[in-house]
Amino acid sequence: MSRTSTRTDGDVVRDFLSVADLLEEPRLARLYAYLDREGEATVRDIVENLDLAQGTAYSYVDRLVDAGVVAVTDDEQPRRYTTREIDLTVTTGAGDTEYTITPALVDAVGRRETDADIDTYVDRHGVTGLATALTYAVDRERGEVTHRTMAADLDVSPLAAELILQALRPLVHEHYDVGAAEAAGTGLDEVDFEDVDDT
Repeated sequence: MSRTSTRTDGDVVRDFLSVADLLEEPRLARLYAYLDREGEATVRDIVENLDLAQGTAYSYVDRLVDAGVVAVTDDEQPRRYTTREIDLTVTTGAGDTEYTITPALVDAVGRRETDADIDTYVDRHGVTGLATALTYAVDRERGEVTHRTMAADLDVSPLAAELILQALRPLVHEHYDVGAAEAAGTGLDEVDFEDVDDT
């Protein structure tokens, strides 16, 4: 679902609102991320792998199909569903910051239900803060920044930076080609907790 300047304003707004649902509802985001990882799946697959009630799974799939971020790949029973690509860039009202909404960000939002560190970070810094943290997490895994760099740049505690970077690490390796360069280190054991101010 990549967007270009040839789209009408109404299309872009509709698409943004569709993606906004994913960013506001972790369970929808988790379902989208599951389908994106699997390539395609049936509702039965979703029920079994995401531990959802059948009615809830059908309801969520229908919402995502109506939103245009999931498509039916096979009309025969059982129907199979797949994701449509999301690549939507949003500019803040001041026009000074852009955020790109990708499947990786949607996946990170979906992990709020199962990862307390991601959930806490989003509660404190919002989805835009999570998008920024995801960028730092990719750079960290490439050996380009440290948790202290992120903490200083974003005015968060080094502990908060380390925790979110650790939480996002598996997601980064699933969605990005970070290569073998992990020179910045990634273990909590590398953080000197006596020097960390958790404010």
